[in-house]
This record gives sequence, structure tokens and C-alpha cells, in this order.
Amino acid sequence: MPSAVIVDVVRTGSGKGKPGGILSRRHPAVLLADTLVALLDRNDFDPALVDDVIAGCVTQSGEQAHNIGRTALLAAGLPESVPATTIDRQCGSGQQALHFAAQGIMAGVHDVVIACGVESMSRVPMFSNAQGQDANVGPLVYRYPQGLVPQGISAELIAADYGLGRTTLDEFAARSHRLAAAAADAGAFANEIVPVRDDDPGRPVVDKDETIRPNTTVEKLAELRPAFHDVGYARRFPEITWSVTAGNSSPLTDGASAALIMSERMAADLGLRARARFHTFSAVGSDPLRMLTGPIPATERVLKRGGLSIDDIDTFEVNEAFASVPLAWLHHFAADPDRLNPRGGAIALGHPLGASGVRILATMLNHLESTSGRYGLQTMCEGGGMANAMIIEKL
Repeated sequence: MPSAVIVDVVRTGSGKGKPGGILSRRHPAVLLADTLVALLDRNDFDPALVDDVIAGCVTQSGEQAHNIGRTALLAAGLPESVPATTIDRQCGSGQQALHFAAQGIMAGVHDVVIACGVESMSRVPMFSNAQGQDANVGPLVYRYPQGLVPQGISAELIAADYGLGRTTLDEFAARSHRLAAAAADAGAFANEIVPVRDDDPGRPVVDKDETIRPNTTVEKLAELRPAFHDVGYARRFPEITWSVTAGNSSPLTDGASAALIMSERMAADLGLRARARFHTFSAVGSDPLRMLTGPIPATERVLKRGGLSIDDIDTFEVNEAFASVPLAWLHHFAADPDRLNPRGGAIALGHPLGASGVRILATMLNHLESTSGRYGLQTMCEGGGMANAMIIEKL
């Protein structure tokens, strides 16, 4: 079976996903096109060799509708012969794009694939593609008569299940900002962030993460009110302590990311350096009520398939959708906390839904290359009760 390798992976800086954010003036297709152009500019090969572009995007409506992967590649100037598809596995869409790209290469169907993702949460608000639908009604009500819950309530339930109090969640959030700020100050993101230029020449080039708050402290976070307190859910789930806030959750974020994936043979033929090899993949379904616990069985499955133990992994990236998610994961595996999100996570670096999976890969790979690490594992919880996980091996 051919090996699938990562030749390069880039991302934009993370912009606040609201009007006035540093990336909010950029059309999402143009934002992704900017990222594709930067990826191709960094790697000297004929773009007509790209067999497919697979893009993650969650809210596929408005400016993100009509197969934004194809729109973006055309805007980027790739040959018209290059196809694209856009996929939605909720928050894991970008990571699933990586899985599909690598798996196509390992199956011998493709030689060169770009896996990418984009989300402009300032311009295309989350849930704007729901068209009034509610997960608590319709066909699901027959299986879940009490109804499902929003993700914030799931985060509260997980915190209650694992005994994670408000201070513990806030300490983890402060850690995320502290580590991300230190990494940014040390230039650790320089090899992954590509500059984005605004159409207005008077506006600065975006080459940093707007979402990092270096002065975040536990004391400041303690002043925030619970974000999801609801009387109805409080009656239904008396175990909830209402500890999840905007400060210990990932922010609404704009961003794009892209990875160049090739067969090892093609990379060698083109004279391009393979930075890492895809090792193992998994995707699982999980309880849609506690929908954010999926990273635990996804990790168990990917480790088993890869013939590895948690101690064999040199760095873990568990998406920080809410602080309770990586903390529950850490508790379950009794893993080394210093290996978890060592450059900060989505609480500080943002969570531009469809782009996050590839963004995480960029950060994880650059961390592996700056250390003596060999294996990296990343996993993401997803709406509706799912998760994916993958292991890469640094070359």
C-alpha cells in the first residue's frame, strides 16, 4: 500500500469571528483561496498534478455554499481540470478532509491531494444553514423522547461526570492562552501562518492569531458568568454546576488552512521533502447527548489499530472546543499533561470549525519538528456525537 505523506501544511492566523475581526472583511472563498495560493507558492510543482481538493466547511450556506472548495481553487488560479468537494463532519470536517486525502492516496487512487478547510463565522453565522430545524423535533424525537441538547450543555454534563469544577476549567483555559502566547512570542507559528492581505491597502497584513489573550488569568476568568445556564436544563440535569463560560470555551473564529498530501513516491519524484507520514486513522460515533466524549473511543481505536500505546505518543492535540473535553480525555487516559496541546489549543488559537482539523495538524507537526518527538495524535469532538482521530509519524 502506498504511503501518504505530508509535504506541507499552512494556515491563516485566527481572526475573531465577529464584525470587525481582522479577517471579517475577507470573503470565505477568497480566504481559502489565499491559503491555497500560499501553499502552492511554497512548493514548486505543477498544480495540474493535483488530483483532488477536499475542503472542510460546516456552515455551508450563504457565502460558504455551492461547494466552496471548488470556488476557492478557481479563485486561487488552479487549473480548471482540478476538481474539489466540500465535506461536513461538523467540527472534525478539516481533519476528515485529511483522512480522505490520505486514504485516497493509500488506496492508489490519487497521487496528489490538497486537504483544506475554511470557516468565516463572522460572515456566515453558525447554524445559519439550519433553516429553523431543531434536533429536538422530527425523526429524532422517537429515539430521544426527552430531546437532545446543545453542545454547551454537553460540555456541562462532561464537567459534571468527571468532577471538573469551575476553577479547573478556568485554569486550563488560562494555560491555553499562556502556552499560545509563549509560542507566538518565540516565533513557533512562523512556519505555519501565511499572511493574508486585505483588499484595502490601508489595512495591515494579517499574520498572527487575534484570539490569543496573553493577559488571561484565572482570576479574570472567574468573573465571567456561565454561558449556558438554562432553567429547563437545570431541572432535567441537577448534576450540572454551570461552570462553562465564554472564557473556558473556544471563541467564534474566522480562518482557513490547507495541507499538501502526496504519495511518498510522487513527493520523491518531484524533489519535495516529506515532513511526516500518516500512520493510522479512526472515526467513531458516540452518545449524542454527551456528544463531546467521542475523542476517548476514537483515541482508543486509533491506538489499537496503530499498535501503539498512549505512552508511545510524543504529543497529543485534543481540540479545545470546551475545556472539559481535553480534561476528560486526559483523565481517562492518565496521559502526560505536558504533552497535551503544548502550544495552546482552540481556547486561545480559535476554532474556525471547518478549518480547525488542518490547523491543528500544522501546529502539531511544527511542534514535532522542533522537538525529538516521533508520533503525534490529534482528535476532535463533533456535533451529533462523533469524533475522529489520527496518528502521524514525523520523518
